[in-house]
Amino acid sequence: MTGGEVAGILVAVFWAILVSFLAVVLVRLAQTLRATTRLVTEVTERAVPLLTDASATVRSAQTQLDRVDAIATDVQEVTSNASALSTTVASTFGGPLVKVAAFGYGVRKAMGRTSGDAGEERGPRRGRAARTVVVGRTVPPARGGRGRWGGKG
Repeated sequence: MTGGEVAGILVAVFWAILVSFLAVVLVRLAQTLRATTRLVTEVTERAVPLLTDASATVRSAQTQLDRVDAIATDVQEVTSNASALSTTVASTFGGPLVKVAAFGYGVRKAMGRTSGDAGEERGPRRGRAARTVVVGRTVPPARGGRGRWGGKG
């Protein structure tokens, strides 16, 4: 064997080892691609029903939101009508009721006064001592009660 033949055998062996290594790498790459393809197929099979359910849920939610929007619009209209009714009732009955209440207050005040009292109210006021009426005269209380303006009366 000459040096050229030994070099040829070495190149052939190196080439055989390189081809074997590349074959192992290609086999493993093929297995990885098959596993990846299987995984993508399974994910697709599971994702399609999930997406269909999600789409149906979104449509249902949209329908419910449309209903809620209609209800909110109706509530807003009812609120507006109630406000208008309240304003109408207040303007229609408010003025006359205030006048009737003022008239009633005036009548009570007038009935609470006597003709000979010269402006004094009948009965004690808060913070004032009771006065005793003797034959048309007002007698101050015995303990020195206060008069109308805070002075001795």
